[in-house]
Amino acid sequence: MSAQAPRTTIMRARTPRRRGFTLLETALAMVIVTVGVVAIIDAFRAFNKSNSWSSQEGTATYLANEIRELTRRLPRHDPTSGLVLTAGQPAADLNEDKAVIEDYDDLDDFLKTKFGTVGPAQTNTQSGPIDAFGNIIFEVDVNGEIKLDGFGQPIPLQGWSQVVKVEKVNPFDFTDALAWTEVDGPSGTYPGKRIGDYPLRMSVTVYYQGPYDAGAEEMVTLTWIVP
Repeated sequence: MSAQAPRTTIMRARTPRRRGFTLLETALAMVIVTVGVVAIIDAFRAFNKSNSWSSQEGTATYLANEIRELTRRLPRHDPTSGLVLTAGQPAADLNEDKAVIEDYDDLDDFLKTKFGTVGPAQTNTQSGPIDAFGNIIFEVDVNGEIKLDGFGQPIPLQGWSQVVKVEKVNPFDFTDALAWTEVDGPSGTYPGKRIGDYPLRMSVTVYYQGPYDAGAEEMVTLTWIVP
């Protein structure tokens, strides 16, 4: 009997099997990426909103100060006729209908006046906000050129209004608004105060209404006393 040759066992190393992402891992990765993208978008929107609000706030402050500068050089009442009342309110000066800015030559002329078309209704309304010289402020394009309408006319600044309020106040308490008919008769050595001798409290509120806004929003109110 012949002897059998010994068996040779060959060991082969196992190659690890390649495996992909499971459905659960894929879903988790998508959730993480989506949350990150949403967070970035929200942060970008918040930044744009904050930047837009800052720009609007700056414009509103500028418009309010323009009215203050415009009225700084004006007397409280008409130098010739003084304070004239109609139904307890300052009357329009003779030959003045407030059609042009030149008609606003004293402070009581600004009573219930609005420069612009948005915001609360007022007795006198101008077509757009004005600067410290009484000129209407116009829309400009990215190149700084004034925008024109279809008829070649400049377009007033859109969405903005300056609403002016004038009040007669107590000379000893500027927070106390008085009736325009208020007078203070003489007493002893005190000469009293005539109807037009009282301080005035001036205020201008700037309103803004964007193209997609349902109504105008109060942006800034500036108040000062004219003794």
